[in-house]
Amino acid sequence: MSDVQTLVDMGFPQERVEYAMQVTGSKGVEPAMEWLLAHIDEEIPSAGMREAAGSAVATGPPASGDESAPAPSSSGGGGGGAVENSDESTVPKSLKCDDCGKVLKDHSEVEYHAAKTGHSNFSESTDEKKPLTEEEKKAQLAVIEEKLKQKRIEREEREKVDALERERNRIRSGKDMTEAKRRMEEIEMKKIVDQRKREKEEEKVARDRVRAQIEADKAARKARENKEIPNSEPAPSVSSTTVSSPTGVKSPPRDYTETRIQVRLQDGSTLTETFNVKEQLSAVRVFIQVKTGIETPFSLMTTFPRKLFAEEDYEKPLEVLGLVPSAVITMTKTAA
Repeated sequence: MSDVQTLVDMGFPQERVEYAMQVTGSKGVEPAMEWLLAHIDEEIPSAGMREAAGSAVATGPPASGDESAPAPSSSGGGGGGAVENSDESTVPKSLKCDDCGKVLKDHSEVEYHAAKTGHSNFSESTDEKKPLTEEEKKAQLAVIEEKLKQKRIEREEREKVDALERERNRIRSGKDMTEAKRRMEEIEMKKIVDQRKREKEEEKVARDRVRAQIEADKAARKARENKEIPNSEPAPSVSSTTVSSPTGVKSPPRDYTETRIQVRLQDGSTLTETFNVKEQLSAVRVFIQVKTGIETPFSLMTTFPRKLFAEEDYEKPLEVLGLVPSAVITMTKTAA
């Protein structure tokens, strides 16, 4: 297991652990943990602030004194010990921020402090930054654990709220979909109803037109009959001297203008109507539809002689089909 993973398992955020390892030079778990405990309340600088801090440190004073100063001589007799003690008291043990006076342990802390605060004036200091004691470490660790626990609780609460909001959105979306589907079904149903209503109105108009045509034909027939009656002449009387016609000679056929049609319906009932001999067989079919209200297709046939009328027969006059002066027509189902 890597040092980063070890610190992460202890509860430290991975981003802070990686930065702590970078600051301490990846010297192990102990230095990184000490740094984390010492800077628990401090924010981690961004990458841009780190680069700016590195530039500030690079332009700062050197870690040791003036490079042009000559090195102290190791020879000199009895006065050497006093010089060494003087040198030890002036040896820089830390770095100090001239802007705020904070003592920093090394250049890594200087870089972190500069990135966090934006300070850029640093100098060497003979003050030594004391490391944390075991009690201080334990106290800091307890504080960290408490903060991590609090953040974990807050995160869980946040997750619960987010999950509840997602569930509400899902339910709301489901309701919206159901409502949209219901509206679409209502629109489609309304379209079907309107279409059916239009079809019924068109059928009613067609029936009324056929009915009007039938009534007009009847009126025309009656008018012709009333006109022909006064002009009709009485048949000449046959004198007693007239020789009776020989047996077997048929009288000339009469010219019929009307025919009486009886229709036997499928339920056994009958309809009777008088038609002009010039009318087509389709007029009889329309008459049946008007009287019965039947909308399904049907066919017509005669029994004596037995004949099922074809589709082209409905365009022929009744006299051509031999349905004069009267006929019985049977209504039957259309063959599939």
